[in-house]
Amino acid sequence: MKTQGVANVTQLGEFDEIIDVRSPAEFADDHIPGAVNCPVLSDAERARVGTLYKQDSPFAAKKLGAALVARHIAEHIERRFLERPREWRPLVYCWRGGKRSGAMGHVLRQIGWPACTLEGGYKSWRRHVVAELAELPRRLAFRVVTGATGSGKSRLLEALSAQGAQVLDLEALAAHKGSVLGGLPDEAQPSQKMFESRLLAVLRGLTFSRPVFVEAESRRIGRLQVPDALLETMRASPCLRIEASDAARVAFLIGDYDYFLADPANLKGKLDCLRELQSGETLAHWQALIDARDWPALVAELLEKHYDPLYRRSQGRNYVHFAEAPRFASDDLSPAGLKNLASAILATSA
Repeated sequence: MKTQGVANVTQLGEFDEIIDVRSPAEFADDHIPGAVNCPVLSDAERARVGTLYKQDSPFAAKKLGAALVARHIAEHIERRFLERPREWRPLVYCWRGGKRSGAMGHVLRQIGWPACTLEGGYKSWRRHVVAELAELPRRLAFRVVTGATGSGKSRLLEALSAQGAQVLDLEALAAHKGSVLGGLPDEAQPSQKMFESRLLAVLRGLTFSRPVFVEAESRRIGRLQVPDALLETMRASPCLRIEASDAARVAFLIGDYDYFLADPANLKGKLDCLRELQSGETLAHWQALIDARDWPALVAELLEKHYDPLYRRSQGRNYVHFAEAPRFASDDLSPAGLKNLASAILATSA
């Protein structure tokens, strides 16, 4: 442990609690996984102090900032930390590891807790994430799960994980299913920085000596980009191919995207995004199928005319070992069917 109450990003696991004292907006954009937000300035207060700094003077801004910070530190101690034992070891960080975290850390140490501040603050964490994601993925042994849209690949990852396999679920981390209809109804995508912080946390928990199952992805998942080193490693890794029947895929998608079927107007709006790829006649026909609530016909046509052609063009081009991938057929993508499929895959991977 460094002296004078300072720690670096390699020591995060040594602390009982990590406290992010930045504003709520800064915290929402990205933070160290597991950190709690105890802002010493609200978003409005941070803007107010910054404006005073630029328009009046640094001295006036520091006076106001000190008063606000002291008030909030007292509130956090009273509301959150009074029950912490004497040996509790918190790590505090702000944007650069300067005044905000320094003030909180100083008060906690004066009370008697062995508090430390993070050297370089959040910016040092961000540099660490970027450096790790450029190197760590190349050390992992990926097994890439491929298969046409509707093959239940994400649910298969869950089934593999339930049976003890190592899994990297990028779509879960990105809060997106990876297609034009992939946005989730009750969860916004994280920022790119947050996605990468969450990704690093998962990668660091994986074992190098065991395979890691991951779904084949394009460069982007919704509006988020898969880091280059990870994507390059995935594309050069061994693959396995799920070959589900058309009937099974249609049934699976109707169940997995049931929230769209409950909101036909939203579904129509999403399909408008395909105007550059599909004819007006085709889109009008799909709109009519939505009006008629003929979901099996709609899903079957979306697969045939949009998703399957994209899949055939992309997989062989992007994934080096796609052509030689072992194939696993299925006509049952129910939870029980996916459990059996996961067992078959793991039996061949043993």
